[in-house]
Amino acid sequence: MQGRLNEAAAAMGGRLIAALPSSRWEGAVLDSRQVAGGELFFALPGEETDGHRFVAQALSRGAAAAVVARPVAAEGPLIEVADTFRALHDLTRWARRSVPRHLAAVTGSAGKTTTKELLAAMLEERYRVGRSPGNLNNTYGFPVALLGIADDAEWMVAEMGMSVPGELAQVSRLGLPEVAVFTNVRPAHLAAFGTLRAVARAKAELLEGLDPRGLVVANADDPEVLWIAGLHRGPVVTYGLEADDADVRAVDLAPAHPVGTRFRLLARRYEVEEWIELGLHGRYNVENCLAAAAAALAIGISAEEIAAAAGAARPEPGRGEVLALAGGATLVDDSYNSNPAAVAQALEAAAALPGSRRWAVLGDMLELGADAPRFHRGAGRGAAAAGFDPVFGVGELSRELVAAAAEEGAAVAWWATAGEAAAALPEPRAGDVILVKGSRGVGLERVAAALVAAGGGRG
Repeated sequence: MQGRLNEAAAAMGGRLIAALPSSRWEGAVLDSRQVAGGELFFALPGEETDGHRFVAQALSRGAAAAVVARPVAAEGPLIEVADTFRALHDLTRWARRSVPRHLAAVTGSAGKTTTKELLAAMLEERYRVGRSPGNLNNTYGFPVALLGIADDAEWMVAEMGMSVPGELAQVSRLGLPEVAVFTNVRPAHLAAFGTLRAVARAKAELLEGLDPRGLVVANADDPEVLWIAGLHRGPVVTYGLEADDADVRAVDLAPAHPVGTRFRLLARRYEVEEWIELGLHGRYNVENCLAAAAAALAIGISAEEIAAAAGAARPEPGRGEVLALAGGATLVDDSYNSNPAAVAQALEAAAALPGSRRWAVLGDMLELGADAPRFHRGAGRGAAAAGFDPVFGVGELSRELVAAAAEEGAAVAWWATAGEAAAALPEPRAGDVILVKGSRGVGLERVAAALVAAGGGRG
């Protein structure tokens, strides 16, 4: 998105200072270090720091202007507003009137980013598509993502998330989606919401900004998602691996070479039967592909275009990457995030890979509330039952995980931090299959990097 500074100032109810009204801006940033040139820098207040301290740095790096709520000791173009966070949302609402032409939103406890990427790739077979980069999915990240979309984008595929009640409703009202995809409702964020139904209610907030005639794409294998879909009075398309009555299904699943799954896509509603070779590992990624395919079919993408996009798909870093190490081991780097259901899926998928020994490095699953010890014990038992031996835990909560794995007969070890684990892990050997998975705050990407190095690098 780009425009003139006077247009942006008017949209935010702000006042231009030391700026030419006709000067142009393109995109927005909240971190002065991310200024590449031409963006609006929003000086947001924070718990630990204040963006107003970095206005001079942002302008020196080439920001078109800084959006501020108080005087700053910096020379350059400014837009003075009453509240910089509110101004960010005001500009996003103004921009959304014209960019993008259409928007599809994806939410869920797991699979959001992969489903977003798959759907964007499918739509790119026919349209000019923008997508939210990474996981810019909350009340701060989504505005930055939308303001970074090209003016000629025909579709945007946006990930939308939440961590507290009411957050997803705000994001949805900013985005005004025409398509809402719900992947699943799992025991994540229980510390904030308490129960699975409360998590489902928070996910249902995505309906707040959805066009009343808009499309809901719902996982028919997830009862909480079906409950959400029942709240919508417009059209609903379902998908699933288990539900025989789902509109879009996957059957005849089989491993695909070198990594991935081959399956038959069935969508009788659209008179579609197509073989798909998905370039992503694990049954859970078949679910993500089905979610994207259901949305794409409803939008008008052909089965052949869906198959082409799915075949070219590759995992995002740290999200189920299957890495062949030079020494003959296989590393499944799923270090980006974790929750109980995602751990179970990752264990199942890694256990299906060929190898002579399987071991796991599992970090704390955060934000689970009072039930966290129970969920970690379940993950430890699940790892041992799936044939992972040894099982290593990282983080205070993972003491419970390794204790449960030991009770099931697995060799175990525990470390307090990812740094300690990276330094102490055994060296991978030929035939090993190693799964690394934990919540983002644990930092297990350090462990994955150490294993790549110890295993001789990527093969």
